[in-house]
Amino acid sequence: MEPLAGIVVADFTRYLPGPFASRELLERGARVVRVEAPGGDPMRDVAPGWHEALNAGKESVVWDLDRAPELGRTICAQADVVLEGFRPGVADRLGIGASDVPESVVYCSITGFGPDDRRAGHDLNYQGWAGLLADTAPALPPVQIADLAGGALYAVVEILAALLERERTGRGRRIDVSMTHNAHRLAEHRLHGEPERTLTGALACYRIYATADARYLTITPVEPKFWRRLCEVVGREDLVDRQYEEDQDALAAELVAVFRARTLAEWLELFEGEDVMAGPVATLAEARASFEG
Repeated sequence: MEPLAGIVVADFTRYLPGPFASRELLERGARVVRVEAPGGDPMRDVAPGWHEALNAGKESVVWDLDRAPELGRTICAQADVVLEGFRPGVADRLGIGASDVPESVVYCSITGFGPDDRRAGHDLNYQGWAGLLADTAPALPPVQIADLAGGALYAVVEILAALLERERTGRGRRIDVSMTHNAHRLAEHRLHGEPERTLTGALACYRIYATADARYLTITPVEPKFWRRLCEVVGREDLVDRQYEEDQDALAAELVAVFRARTLAEWLELFEGEDVMAGPVATLAEARASFEG
C-alpha cells in the first residue's frame, strides 16, 4: 500500500506550484481532485506539455461558482487536504477559506509573499526579493526555484507533517507557504560565513568550462585530494599547488585551455572511474535518458 493511500486532496490551484505539489502527493498514493473554473487551468493553453506532465492521473471537477456556489465548500468538507494558491482573501470570498472547512482538514495556502500580502508576482520576482539572484543578475535562472522548491516542495513537507500530527490529535492544521520566504530559507545559510561568491565563480576549481565541441563540463574538486587527482588525470600536475592561489582567474585561464583541448565525450571517457568531481552539463533529454538507463 502506498503511504498516502486513502488521503483525498482537493486541489484548487492553477499554473505551476500547486499542481507540482499535488502531483507529489498523487505519486505517493493520494487521490487528487482538481477543482477548476469553467475555463480550466490557463496552463492547459499556455504550456499544454507542462500541464499534462503535472496533472496526469488526477481527477477534475468543474466548479461554476454562479450555478453551484456551495460545491467548493462541499468538496472541501469531503477532503483530507485542501490546497489553494489564490491571492490572500480570494479563497474566503469564494467560501473555501480556512474557516470554511472542518477542523480535521489540513488546509494549505501557497502564497507569493505571505498571508497578508496581496502583491502580484511570478517566480523571478520571488527569487529577486529572496536574495537568490544577487550574484548572477541579470542572468535568468533556468528553473523556477521559488515556485517549485520554495512553494511546492515546502507545501508537501508541511502537509505531510500536518497529516502525521492529525493521526495523533484528530485535528488538521492551517498552513501558509510563502514562496518568497521559503526561497530565502534555501539560501539563508550563506549569510553565515561563506566566502564571497564561492558558488558563482570565485574559485577556479568550482566552475563550468567549455570543451572542444562547444559543450560544457562541471568541475568541482574543492577538496585538495580530488583537485590533485584531476590535475594528474589531465596531465597538469604543475597546477596542484595553485588550487587556492590569490589570482583565481589566472588559474581558471589555464583550465580553460586544458578543457578546450578535447570534446565532452572524450573528457567523460577519460574521467570514467576517476575521483575527479567532473561531469557534463547535460541537456534535459540526456539527463532523462541516463536516469531511465
